[in-house]
Order: sequence, then C-alpha cells, then structure tokens
Amino acid sequence: MIVRISGEGQYRLSEDALARVNELDNAVVDAAQAGDQAAFAATFAELLALVRAHGERLADDDLSTSEVILPPPDTTLEQAAETFTGDGLIPD
Repeated sequence: MIVRISGEGQYRLSEDALARVNELDNAVVDAAQAGDQAAFAATFAELLALVRAHGERLADDDLSTSEVILPPPDTTLEQAAETFTGDGLIPD
C-alpha cells in the first residue's frame, strides 16, 4: 500500500505494518470525534512515525498512486474531526 503524508511525500508500506497502521488510524478517528486533543496529538504523531519508520520513502518524482492520503503533520484537532470520520482514512 502506498501512503502519502500531505506536504511530505509517499511511502510504500509492507503488509506487516498495515494492521498497526489501521489500529492507529481508528484510534485517531476516535480521539478526533471525541474532541480529545491529547489523545489525538499523541496517536496521530505515532501514526505518522510508524508510516515513516516502516515505509519505504518513494522518490519525489515517483508517480505511483497513493491509496491513502494522510493529512499533514500540523493538522489540528478541528481539521482532523472533519477528515477522520467513520472507518478512518485507511480501509479495514
């Protein structure tokens, strides 16, 4: 799966990382919908860190299609509440 972090770049994730990424995505949805700033900030940061650590960074000129687009790292709780809804950004 190719995941884009808006404003940063694309990462190819292995199947091994997808389950944890999906768990974090769901936790971000829950925190954003609950208006829990601390939980949102911590979980969203962990989600981005996991993508960076376990994803293979693609070259900037790589034209592969992103299957998931994550908001930029500076996304606010209010923005996340509009973006992270339902099942989240990453399909189950």
